[in-house]
Amino acid sequence: MATMGSLIGLVNRIQRACTVLGDHGGGGGEGSLWEALPSVAVVGGQSSGKSSVLESIVGRDFLPRGSGIVTRRPLVLQLHKTDGGHEYAEFLHAPRKRFTDFAAVRKEIADETDRITGKTKAISNVPIHLSIYSPHVVNLTLIDLPGLTKVAVEGQPESIVQDIENMVRSYIDKPNCIILAISPANQDIATSDAIKLGRDVDPSGDRTFGVLTKLDLMDKGTNAVDVLEGRQYRLQHPWVGIVNRSQADINKNVDMLSARRKEKEYFESSPEYGHLAHKMGAEYLAKLLSQHLEAVIRAKIPSIIAMINKTIDEIEAELDRLGRPIGGDAGAQLYTILDMCRAFDRVFKEHLDGGRPGGDRIYGVFDNQLPAALKKLPFDRHLSMQNVRKVISEADGYQPHLIAPEQGYRRLIDSSLSYFKGPAEASVDAVHLVLKELVRRSIAATEELKRFPTLQSDIAAAANDSLERFREDGRKTILRLVEMEASYLTVEFFRKLPTEPEKAADKNTPVSDRYQDNHLRRIGSNVSSYINMVCETLRNTIPKAIVHCQVKEAKRNLLNRFYAHVGSKEKKQLSAMLDEDPALMEKRDALVKRLELYKSARNEIDSVAWK
Repeated sequence: MATMGSLIGLVNRIQRACTVLGDHGGGGGEGSLWEALPSVAVVGGQSSGKSSVLESIVGRDFLPRGSGIVTRRPLVLQLHKTDGGHEYAEFLHAPRKRFTDFAAVRKEIADETDRITGKTKAISNVPIHLSIYSPHVVNLTLIDLPGLTKVAVEGQPESIVQDIENMVRSYIDKPNCIILAISPANQDIATSDAIKLGRDVDPSGDRTFGVLTKLDLMDKGTNAVDVLEGRQYRLQHPWVGIVNRSQADINKNVDMLSARRKEKEYFESSPEYGHLAHKMGAEYLAKLLSQHLEAVIRAKIPSIIAMINKTIDEIEAELDRLGRPIGGDAGAQLYTILDMCRAFDRVFKEHLDGGRPGGDRIYGVFDNQLPAALKKLPFDRHLSMQNVRKVISEADGYQPHLIAPEQGYRRLIDSSLSYFKGPAEASVDAVHLVLKELVRRSIAATEELKRFPTLQSDIAAAANDSLERFREDGRKTILRLVEMEASYLTVEFFRKLPTEPEKAADKNTPVSDRYQDNHLRRIGSNVSSYINMVCETLRNTIPKAIVHCQVKEAKRNLLNRFYAHVGSKEKKQLSAMLDEDPALMEKRDALVKRLELYKSARNEIDSVAWK
């Protein structure tokens, strides 16, 4: 088993490290390691003798004194037992300064209190952290809280009574907090603020230790034996009586070690308390608390370890989300950049392939936008009787055609086919815009990239440059498809057309006019049928060309040029690309330190607890 006090000493070190890293709150911080580790909160009314009890436990006169509310900020007091040497104190807010003069410690507490609250009678829940190293103390963590009061005095807000109670409750509500309830013996225990509050938060009394102060100031003929023996108010733990230094002793600067001896003599020589002398006094109280704290810590080790393991997992997950620190050499930086690019590329492909939304919009271009645009082409106007006559006449020139106006046919078909260029190019542009939007979404959805705003911009620029090239290739290809249709007409289509002219429908119309109109109408109809055939072909081939030139290329080669460009960069340029958000870097550094603290705490608790 661990030696007496070794666990408490370890807990003190861990709590101090937690405080340095900010892993605590006003009352310890919900869910923090500080919160999981037991400590002792000192609770009592103003002028109940709280300060004297603390100084008796420490064996030093180091706390500010005065009338009214003196303790205006929580004081987290960590006692570290040393094997010998000088006594000294250290404040968390002044970590490089050792105090060997305890009068200076008192002044520093007062000054540090005023730094937050000002020279008023206001209170603050921001704790002061003080560590005392001495061979005369036991390993213990005590939290001195502002004294409970019933009325506000001049210079205090009306809410001060409730404010102090709320602050005290924020500590003693915690299930791992041991309550040291200080009550003066010269007042009725039934009216004790500390006992009343302790009973509210700890009805069973499992966490509450009762301390009775000022036993030497009770009226003659009275004593507190009924309280100390648990008959008047019973707790799960024994009551401890304390005799404070008198004001005369304080004025004469009687040291605490002498005061301890006088206290011991008082109990041993007292006819009322002589039989209880062996379990009275500040020294006994300190040992009792230390033993109990050790037992509580040991009992809670499984839950503390479970909490530590859970927090380590959470921190590891958060670090994975934020991204681990990057090595300083060029190789590590290049690897990180390429890894970020691959992560982006995976998300981009998921958008295209249907794992994420957005890729379906490309199909929407082919299935809705392109057919609708083709349907709106003005072939009815272009192949009207009037325009067919005009085109045929211009193609014949001064010598009319004999049988079939081939040049007229070709002109009508060529000019009709040119209309397909607009919808084809619009489809290329529409798919290009979808791909650009998917690049933007993919960058936003790539968790690994969020820490690198400069790299985000570089990847977006490189991807969009590639998409521009793919768009240009797609545009050239679909225009080539249209031009191919115009370059060589499908002869078989025209050979299958009927060659006999239609008979005139109206016998009153001159024969020459009737046949000419029917002849032109048939030419327009034939050209329209041919254009419809080509339209169906292009409706199928344009999407194929766009997918081949733009979508497939984006999946295969979106960042190929960027990879080559990055591979030629120097370390300084790579570092600039990995320029992180300072707030994110600060957050990750804090997480790394917390992770180290929790792992170290787990290892130390394991090594000490089962020796």
